[in-house]
Amino acid sequence: MKPGLIDAPELRRAQCPLELYRAEAARDRLRALVQTGEVRLERTGKDRYGRTVGVVYIGEQDVGAALVREGHAKPWPKLTRAERPTWCGPS
Repeated sequence: MKPGLIDAPELRRAQCPLELYRAEAARDRLRALVQTGEVRLERTGKDRYGRTVGVVYIGEQDVGAALVREGHAKPWPKLTRAERPTWCGPS
């Protein structure tokens, strides 16, 4: 998977119990990945709120791509809010 934008379930603003469950699983998987090597951020820009946008690597592994492959995140290639993936239904 080419580095790109991803969407992950919300921990603090979960819309349903299933989203909260998925968010906790994504958080736990990210924690496990971070423990495996040196974390590096490749900045690619800023979003409309001024936050850094980039790709996180652990060694040579793209963390976002790993989370998408494992079902903990979904690709979100510059979609409108209406097209944002849902976490409260089937994957």
